[in-house]
Amino acid sequence: MKERARILVVGGGYVGMYTALRLQRKLKRELARGAAEITVVTPDPYMTYQPFLPEAAAGAISPRHVVVPLRRVLDRCRIVIGEATAIDHAARVATVTTLADAEKAGHGNGGAGSDGGRAVVYDELVLAPGSVSRTLPVPGLADHAIGFKTVEEAIGLRNHVLEQMDIASSTRDPAIRDAALTFVFVGGGYAGVEALGELEDMARYATRYYHNLRPEDMKWILVEASDRILPEVGEEMGRYTVSELRRRNIDVRLETRLESCADRVAVLSDGARFPTRTVVWTAGVKPHPVLAATDLARDARGRLRCTAELAVEGAPHAWAAGDAAAVPDATAEDPGRECAPNAQHALRQAKILADNIAHSLRGEPLQTYAHSYAGSVASLGLHKGVAHVYGRKIKGYPAWLMHRTYHLSRVPTFNRKARVAAEWTLAGLFKREIVSLGSLEHPRAEFELAAGGKPPQDPPDTPKGSS
Repeated sequence: MKERARILVVGGGYVGMYTALRLQRKLKRELARGAAEITVVTPDPYMTYQPFLPEAAAGAISPRHVVVPLRRVLDRCRIVIGEATAIDHAARVATVTTLADAEKAGHGNGGAGSDGGRAVVYDELVLAPGSVSRTLPVPGLADHAIGFKTVEEAIGLRNHVLEQMDIASSTRDPAIRDAALTFVFVGGGYAGVEALGELEDMARYATRYYHNLRPEDMKWILVEASDRILPEVGEEMGRYTVSELRRRNIDVRLETRLESCADRVAVLSDGARFPTRTVVWTAGVKPHPVLAATDLARDARGRLRCTAELAVEGAPHAWAAGDAAAVPDATAEDPGRECAPNAQHALRQAKILADNIAHSLRGEPLQTYAHSYAGSVASLGLHKGVAHVYGRKIKGYPAWLMHRTYHLSRVPTFNRKARVAAEWTLAGLFKREIVSLGSLEHPRAEFELAAGGKPPQDPPDTPKGSS
């Protein structure tokens, strides 16, 4: 091993956190004597366990239990809260903008932030920035829609849905009431279907506490451009999911696109128009923009071209996995097939990636990543789900229970496992929480008003919590 190995991990999500966590264990002696250093650059001080976002939005899990604090888990790593904006791997230098840099730039004080960030020198690079929402040039989308990739968006959406129910309950204007109770979800993948299923379940339960709202007053619409939803669970389970959602009076529109959501009206490609104050965009993801600001090889989709050992092609000492990487599937009969960019592969790739970095530093042979896809599980709301695991098709309560069991086993740290299990147990004994805390997004508003200032306000068309 070289005299000192500086390892830079870009991203604190699934791959970034698990890679750094395993490197802590693999390089424990090297870290103790200063022969290795691990730096993790991440925009947030926590890792979000995204499969639990729908349940957090529905109030089944507390938001703080959906995230894992990186400083506690990665106690032997240096955590830098910021973003990598460019990477020159030939020179082994990454340009990183931290919160302090952004603060300096915002106040016009010059410093590191004024020239685009500071240089971080490394010996080994792990690129795991994840993905960002893939949007289309739909009129009104940027102004009125909300995504579903972060815990902030999940909780903001929960607050917004309950707020719309409050608006509908307190108005006599049928147009305002109809728009408030119409919820449009775009995208029939995991995020869209699970978010819709959980929130519809929550809102239907909440109507029992409104004297003038009934479940049938609400319109829940799922818009999917292809001819099926949840392709990961197979065609048969996808058809079952459509039937289950329609049985709950959810309007599922296949082979349909959102063409506009300007002026609080969702216009679909089939000609339908829905006045609505809620548009949730979950129509896919794309590689993180930082990948385009590197000198590393990428494929047609913008992902890094990687070997089966999770090394970036043609770039010694550069590694990648997860959504950012195009990794060949060593278990597939088709030699050109790649691993799906999902959590199941990301978790296992992180372990091999960390092991291979340790092997590389010690001059040992590298391992090949090979994992046969086990299947998929999805929740459709409380006690409802679908699963396709090891060729077996499961639906209803058993699939929902399998979904919870699987993800409880995968959420990081025993602390989080225990807290989530405790919350599920309490949720089974007591009633749902249906409180909207939208005012949390402007905590200084009341004080500013009392002090004679003008409190901040959301634009009238924008869902609370939207970005």
